[in-house]
Amino acid sequence: MAQSRAADVDTYLTEVPEERREALTRLRQLCRTELPGFTEVMAYGMPAYERDGRGEIAFAGQKQYISFYLMRDDVRQAFADRLAAQDMGKGCLRFRRAAQIDFDLVRDLLRAVAARPGPVC
Repeated sequence: MAQSRAADVDTYLTEVPEERREALTRLRQLCRTELPGFTEVMAYGMPAYERDGRGEIAFAGQKQYISFYLMRDDVRQAFADRLAAQDMGKGCLRFRRAAQIDFDLVRDLLRAVAARPGPVC
């Protein structure tokens, strides 16, 4: 999927390929549940979650994979052992298929982010 021009996350989710919609919807639900006090926005063409105006989490359906952006280096470091087995760039977990998403890991990352503010890369 090319960068979305959707004005909101509901519209974004109607644009994603149907085979990824359920997984992306589940990521959204986890973010909304586990990130109390965060604001859901569209940033850089993808759903993002901000605290005090700074994005800390985002996700997107890319052409080749589903990406989950974790913009907190402190949380990435705290979860280094669990993240070692994942396909991960500097701040992005990549899942080639929706079935590969470790929703328990994502939930735990979200809880760690929500627990306290921290530096955003």
